[in-house]
Amino acid sequence: MNIQLRGITWNHSRGYVSVAATAQRFMELHPGVDIIWEKRSLQAFADYPIHVLADQYDLLIIDHPWAGFAADKGILVPLEKFLPTEFMADQAANSVGLSHVSYQFDGRQYALAVDAATPIATYRPDLFERDGLELPTTWEELLALARTGKVAFAGIPIDLLMQFYMLCATQGEEPFAGTEQVASENMGLHVLEQLRELSGYCTKEMFGWNPIRVYEEMCTRDSLYYCPFAYGYSNYTRKGYAARLLLSTDMVSIGEHGPLRSTLGGTGIAVSSKSKHLDIALEYAKFTASPEVQKTIYVESGGQPGHRAAWLDEEVNRRTNQYFINTLPALDRAYMRPRYSGYFHFQDRAGDVVRDYIMHGGNPLQVLQQLDRLYRESLEERK
Repeated sequence: MNIQLRGITWNHSRGYVSVAATAQRFMELHPGVDIIWEKRSLQAFADYPIHVLADQYDLLIIDHPWAGFAADKGILVPLEKFLPTEFMADQAANSVGLSHVSYQFDGRQYALAVDAATPIATYRPDLFERDGLELPTTWEELLALARTGKVAFAGIPIDLLMQFYMLCATQGEEPFAGTEQVASENMGLHVLEQLRELSGYCTKEMFGWNPIRVYEEMCTRDSLYYCPFAYGYSNYTRKGYAARLLLSTDMVSIGEHGPLRSTLGGTGIAVSSKSKHLDIALEYAKFTASPEVQKTIYVESGGQPGHRAAWLDEEVNRRTNQYFINTLPALDRAYMRPRYSGYFHFQDRAGDVVRDYIMHGGNPLQVLQQLDRLYRESLEERK
């Protein structure tokens, strides 16, 4: 009787086809093993409780802020206890930015960074060339382009919250530095005003768009030239994937602070502590995260690898119009958000508070007070 592993990922080519392809090859190399990957929406991927999924699946593609919860509840296998020391050392040495360490908590490694991402800038090269336009390089130039109606970015709650973090971190104040405030009053008010001004020049439709929707709209609308920051998807820089080719690059600078420091994303492959087939599940996770698979099967099947060797690989960059090498600096300086058990109490609610203000206005001081209250509540949940 065959060993069967079940995995859960998210329903985009980047998240699903990549692991389905690695599973197919792994099964060919390991007769008697069946790996079935299922998928859920991007929103469900961010929202659904990981402990419920760990009861149902052997393999989980997860967001790194779950690391603290996983450590607290013991629902994922601490990988460093089972995988070879030299393999884990290679993963750490070849991390893209903080991707590898983002899945560590209390000295344990709860996932392997098979996918690396952070918000980067993306544009329609054909439109810029047609109109003889230059890409913006500063916040002021971005605002000038936005005033012409050619700019859009992801405006759903989670993305606006990540942008709030980004602008704080860029301008010299990492969020959550203390235990009472998300950001200082001066910084918080300044960032809210920056987001409100920029979004005021953009289509209001974007408040319903996640990064995938932004890119899909850019590929079909000749009115949208430029996205200043959204979680990168190398799929759209590959010929034949969408109606129009997009290119991606680093983000604009803000004054003396330099380029934007966006909020690290990406995904990791984790193994449920309840899996009945730990040995083979661990072997498959190791296979998928290995440098050779990351820069071949994984990326060739639409994946966005987490191993640095793939990001630097000449063939990988040729296939993606230099996506990886052009955006690597943004990954390497990305801000890593909190991962403590209880953090999701904040993240799941705070984005709505930020978006409501950006869309409708109101009292920005009250917005900051609401964020601080949610933050303190989330710290209480940790206890």
